[in-house]
Amino acid sequence: MLDKLTDWTLTLSLVAAMTLLGNFIGYEVMPPAALPGIISLMVIVLIGMVIHEILPFKLPAIAYIGVLAFLVTIPGVPGAAQISAWTSEVNLLSLTTPILAYAGISIGNSWADFAKMGWKTIIIGMLVLIGTYLGSAVIAEIILRFQGII
Repeated sequence: MLDKLTDWTLTLSLVAAMTLLGNFIGYEVMPPAALPGIISLMVIVLIGMVIHEILPFKLPAIAYIGVLAFLVTIPGVPGAAQISAWTSEVNLLSLTTPILAYAGISIGNSWADFAKMGWKTIIIGMLVLIGTYLGSAVIAEIILRFQGII
C-alpha cells in the first residue's frame, strides 16, 4: 500500500505542477492563488484512492473520488465554502491536458517503472507531454480564431 501511495503522490505532484503551469499560462492565475485548490484536489484524490484500495467491494476509483468531492463541498459542511473557493482558482482545461497525457503514459503501469527506463526516456516523455500540450493549444487557437470566438 505504501508503494502505491508513493506512486500516486508522485503522479499527482507531476500533474499538479503541470496544472499550475497551464493555469498560469492559459488563464493568468498566479500559482500561489491556485496552489490551495490544487492541494485540495490532490488530497481528495488520494483519499479516494485509499478508500478504493481498502473497501472490499470494487467500484471504479473515480466513483469514490467523485462522492468524496461531492460530500466535502456540500453547502453547510465545515470547510466546504473554503474548498470551493480554492478550487475555483483551478480552471478545468488546465487539468485536462496533464491528466490525458498521464493516461497515455499509464500503459507502462507506474512512474517508478517509467523512471527506471533511463534519463533519456524521461526527457523524451517530458518532450512528448510538452509537445502534446503546445500542439493542443495551437490547434485550439487556430480553431477559435477561425470561428471568430477570439
